This record gives sequence, structure tokens and C-alpha cells, in this order.
Amino acid sequence: MSVNLKEISRQEIEEMSKIYRLNLVNSLSGIKPANLIGTISNERKTNLAIISSVIHLSSSPAVLGFMLRPTSVPRHSYRNIHETKEFSINMVADNFTDKAHYTSAKFDSSESEFEKCGLTEQFYKDFKAPCVKESPIKILMKYEEEYHIQLSNTILMVGSVQAVHLPDVAVDESGIIDMEKLEVACISGLNTYYKVNKTASYPYARVGQFPENEIKNTGI
Repeated sequence: MSVNLKEISRQEIEEMSKIYRLNLVNSLSGIKPANLIGTISNERKTNLAIISSVIHLSSSPAVLGFMLRPTSVPRHSYRNIHETKEFSINMVADNFTDKAHYTSAKFDSSESEFEKCGLTEQFYKDFKAPCVKESPIKILMKYEEEYHIQLSNTILMVGSVQAVHLPDVAVDESGIIDMEKLEVACISGLNTYYKVNKTASYPYARVGQFPENEIKNTGI
């Protein structure tokens, strides 16, 4: 199949209509994990926000980060994290993407997305921030630091992993989590969701040893 290729210049991107530009540029980074950030205020009001920018920063210590849009308008998650120094990262499963997506609506700070979106609060001992009971993987995080990205006026929030809750059957003998087995969802752009299908699994790469697909070899 022949494909016609075109170049889109920076100027053309800047001249696009707002919605078209948002959809296009947000899709450029490909399919990303769908997560819900759970927080709570000092007044015990819970909050949920869907995020597609959670990234691994370090394994030892275990550190994750995520991006926040500019705080020129109220950002309930940002405020709550600064108040309590805690937040949770909850992977979205394919069976509740509609509820997860609805958390992106502009609810008032007095309203909890848990209640409005039909999701269930789950608390763990000695941890303030709520988790999403329906989530297959729940990560308890301690706020550590943040970085202001001046070019886009966005913020990289950085936290250390305090605990992880997930089904033990989803972790293999080498520590790899089977995302297909957990039926997690991913996001492309702002509002399109995908299922996860495992297509390959390779051993640690070494020079002179071209990797073979272990899934195909085992008949999975």
C-alpha cells in the first residue's frame, strides 16, 4: 500500500485551529498509559484527575513523575499534593475508561470526582491520599520535588514510590508486570482509548545475540 507523506511545519501547527492542534500534537507522542492521580485536601475532600504523562524516572530509589498543565487556573491535584505531600497513581482498566475520562470535566473543588464519576475511594493504613478501588495497580506516592518547564509553562511533579498494590498473578518470576492480563487501558491524544495486547517479550539485549521473541517461542 502506497502512502502519501506530507510535512507539517511549525508555522502550520501554530496556525491550526485550537482543537485540531490539540488533537494532533497530543497524538504525536503515541499511545501512553492511562492513569488516575488520587489526592486529598486538608479538608478531606478527595480528587481524581486522569493523566497520560506518568513516566519512570528511577528504579533505585523507585521514582515516578507526571506532568501538570499550567497552574494559571485552579489545579486541585497540585494544591492537594502540596498540602498533604502525598498522591496515588492508579492504572485505568479497560472496563472503566468512561468513568476515568469523565474525571477530566471541570468539577468544582467542593465536588469529588470519585462520587461524580462513579468510582470508589480506597484508603490504605497511614496513607492520606485515596486510591481507586477499581484500578488493577495502585501506587502510593510521596511528593519529593517539582520542575517548571519554562518553554511550555508546565510542571513535572516527582514522587517516590511508598508502596504498590496489585494482583500477584500479574507479576512473573523476573518481576515483569503483565499489562495485558490486567486489561489496562492506554490513551492516544486527549480522548481515544486503546486495549493492551502483548506481542513480544525479549531477553536482556547483548551484543552479538539478536533477540528472539520469547512469546512466539513458547507458543503464547
